Amino acid sequence: MSELRKRKPSSTNTPSSSAPKPPVPPPIPSDSDSIVSESEPVPVPASKQKTKPPKSDKTQETSGAKKWSCVDSCCWLIGIICSVWWVLLFSYNAMPASIPQFVTEAISGPMPDPPGVKLQKEGLKAKHPVVFVPGIVTGGLELWEGHQCAEGLFRKRLWGGTFGEVYKRPLCWVEHMSMDNETGLDPPGVRVRPVTGLVAADYFAPGYFVWAVLIANLARIGYEEKNMYMAAYDWRISFQNTEVRDQTLSRIKSNIELMVSTNGGKKVVVIPHSMGVLYFLHFMKWVEAPAPMGGGGGPDWCAKHIKALINIGGPFLGVPKAVAGLFSAEAKDVAVARSIAPGVLDSDFLGQTTLRHVMRMTRTWDATMSLIPKGGDTIWGGLDWSPEEGSVCPPDKEEYSNGINYGRMISFGKDIAEAPATEIDQTDFRDAEKGNNIAHSNGSCGDTWTEYHEMGWRGIKAVADYKVYTTGSLVDLLSFVAPKMMQRGSAHYSYGIADDLDDPKYQHYKYWSNPLETKLPNAPEMEIFSLYGVGLPTERAYVYKLAQSAECYIPFQIDTSVNNGTCLKDGVYLVNGDETVPVLSAGFMCAKGWNGKTRFNPAGIKTYIREYVHAPPSNLLEGRGTQSGAHVDIMGNFALIEDVVRIAAGATGDEIGGNQVHTDILKWSERIKLKL
Repeated sequence: MSELRKRKPSSTNTPSSSAPKPPVPPPIPSDSDSIVSESEPVPVPASKQKTKPPKSDKTQETSGAKKWSCVDSCCWLIGIICSVWWVLLFSYNAMPASIPQFVTEAISGPMPDPPGVKLQKEGLKAKHPVVFVPGIVTGGLELWEGHQCAEGLFRKRLWGGTFGEVYKRPLCWVEHMSMDNETGLDPPGVRVRPVTGLVAADYFAPGYFVWAVLIANLARIGYEEKNMYMAAYDWRISFQNTEVRDQTLSRIKSNIELMVSTNGGKKVVVIPHSMGVLYFLHFMKWVEAPAPMGGGGGPDWCAKHIKALINIGGPFLGVPKAVAGLFSAEAKDVAVARSIAPGVLDSDFLGQTTLRHVMRMTRTWDATMSLIPKGGDTIWGGLDWSPEEGSVCPPDKEEYSNGINYGRMISFGKDIAEAPATEIDQTDFRDAEKGNNIAHSNGSCGDTWTEYHEMGWRGIKAVADYKVYTTGSLVDLLSFVAPKMMQRGSAHYSYGIADDLDDPKYQHYKYWSNPLETKLPNAPEMEIFSLYGVGLPTERAYVYKLAQSAECYIPFQIDTSVNNGTCLKDGVYLVNGDETVPVLSAGFMCAKGWNGKTRFNPAGIKTYIREYVHAPPSNLLEGRGTQSGAHVDIMGNFALIEDVVRIAAGATGDEIGGNQVHTDILKWSERIKLKL
């Protein structure tokens, strides 16, 4: 621009004018860079033609520094999506309630009354006090004490809400959300505690409900905070440690006793969701066990205080997704994102190597180990069989999983996943020697240390050479790749099947959250429900590969290049479920393990299965839908909410219709040979 300002306009005489004319401003330079007179074009000598000056070295350097990158694209994309979301959310909430309702009804017809309104018209009233038990990650956590980097965050949410601190101080956030790698409790100088009250888990983030819709519908028939209680807990630490550190189990016991005594002796209805199902199983054993290990409530405490246990999306037997998360810090969605933008999740993004920091943080959360699949090959299948073989692969209702062996939970290569069991040559990894890793010894991986850096190449190769892992070998695999994590976990959880439930060893708390290693309470009048969504593809098994660079990287990755119809997509074998919990895990205990008087249910507590077929929202204004079967969105499912409200108002399982089964869970359960 400085050269253009210095340049003087050329003077040109025209034959049609004898009088001098005022100087004409120079025209905007064009590709030809010629100056045209008012009457006719005059050729410009080549010596006076302008050419673009070559860029100086400084200009070229500046241009190179502004080169667009994949990270820039990702940041802009995330920013645009978030901005559009907030604008739409603000507009939706700012407009009168009648407008979106009018538009929705114009598109899809009149909307049904919410369940609370419908049941209020029927005359239902609040009866039994209600206890909510949230699952993993859905409960808010706030800071009570932190390091200098967390200045100004006292009692601000680190988990839940807007997640603003993740973007402002990502490394500081990871540091405060992590637990001590040796004890599984608070690191020195850090105290992060669960938010209390109904607000702890009514919304996960602004506009994203968890318990809020159910709470609102219960309020329609007369419920309020005096007869509703959110049993919030720190979902990062082991179940027993919630009592050791926070006395959470004691608080739940006291609150339930208070609610029963202040509501005319009416027993509570307990509604756990997701991992909260396992947490409350642990509570029921703890509350009746003698002190100091237990709560000292006596063998009839549950019979006196609990009317019904309504489990929503319960991972009774664990979830395969937990294995992928602990093994390689990914699941299907993360693996797909990694394949779309290679290197981004392994690069320095927002000042951190994302997946390695995620792994370092989540491997300190001992509660995640409660979700490792239980029951071994007896429940989940082995090298040559699986209960769900031959089933439909949702959402396609015509494609069947014939020939797919879901029992092979981790296979290194599609050929291994499909090979006959007799042709698989496995080299045992358990006693393999772990080599020294240069990256760990010289500190080149910095703060993103994981236990993989102690394995060395020999240990990594040994894992891959074993080729295929069933549920029976998963605990050994995780103990090999993450010994510190599993050493803590083995003190708090167990994943087997009890031979003799009267063996005194099963009185230890490590068995209390495994329904296959413990008895239900002696409460014959209590009812147990398993409510869950179906019709959505859910992770069941994985095809893995070795990462190209394993020195400072997580050495194992889901192979997203492997696809085969709807049953095998992006390296993940899929079955029917709610996108998180397979039907087998959510339904087996009520379908068979606890059905009638069994050694796991000696009191003969009645059990019911209620499946809800997923249906997507009919339009955008319907939000996340009123017929969703997804793991969290089902909390807004009108049919499920109606069932829950009726039970809270006094209905029995038979009065709401008994079992409601749409899948082959009963057939799959019969294929499982479990001593009852």
